[in-house]
Amino acid sequence: MADQFKPELAPAVSVRLDCARLAVREAGAFALRYFRDRDLVVEIKGAQDYVSHVDRETEALLMGTLRKEFADDAFLGEESGAHGLDADGRFIWVIDPIDGTTNYVHGLPLWCISVALVHGREIVAGIIFNPVTDEFYEACAGAGATCNGQTLSVSGVSDPGQARVGMGFSYRRPPELHAEGVRRLLCAHCEYARFGSGALGMAYVADGRFDAYWEPHINAWDVLAGICLVREAGGWCNDFLAADGLHAGNPILACTPALKPFLMATLVTLSDEFNESDGTGCVRD
Repeated sequence: MADQFKPELAPAVSVRLDCARLAVREAGAFALRYFRDRDLVVEIKGAQDYVSHVDRETEALLMGTLRKEFADDAFLGEESGAHGLDADGRFIWVIDPIDGTTNYVHGLPLWCISVALVHGREIVAGIIFNPVTDEFYEACAGAGATCNGQTLSVSGVSDPGQARVGMGFSYRRPPELHAEGVRRLLCAHCEYARFGSGALGMAYVADGRFDAYWEPHINAWDVLAGICLVREAGGWCNDFLAADGLHAGNPILACTPALKPFLMATLVTLSDEFNESDGTGCVRD
């Protein structure tokens, strides 16, 4: 399980959130200009895995602003990797400059900036910003979650036949796993959606647009901010940071609590990573 939030960290977290809000807004405006102009230099990192020059420049912009104010903090970015993670007791910024790059480079408005702040094994704050829709999500441990200043709460749906589950997929896991997950949900009359952005999927759980989000493997920069949002909005998530989740990634299941038993039985059993002994915190009821 994650460590309990230490109240004495609150002032340090607060000042970092103040800076991060401004940095993320600035980075969002930068990325949005290129998105609208469609003036991109794109590379292929792997199967259906793109990176643009805007990903790298947006990350550099974010890190540059945060490092200027918090030089002793550590950083983990999708594009530039780890910086300073070898020292104990530091705050760690975990950054995805554009989550949903495939959507971004194809002109689809389902992408966002995701920034999480970690201390020890506790996710103490998270920001997710979709510049296209101007939806700015943020959460702080023990202080709740908001979108554009409005308090968030998970949906509370308990009937799978009325639920909608966001799903993610990557070629790190076999396609059959994803297809079987879809089949099981549909057999329970449960709807599903795949938007191509894990961070937005998590934000949509926090604000009740999705009732759950599941992905058999996802990286920390895609999901940590969303975990903070979901938990602070009253939802449940597995212990993602267990078993070296920060560096190696893990499965993610996030949901409104009433759907947890159904989802554990329906989706968690699909993956060898989701079992009682793997350390991810997904223990069956």
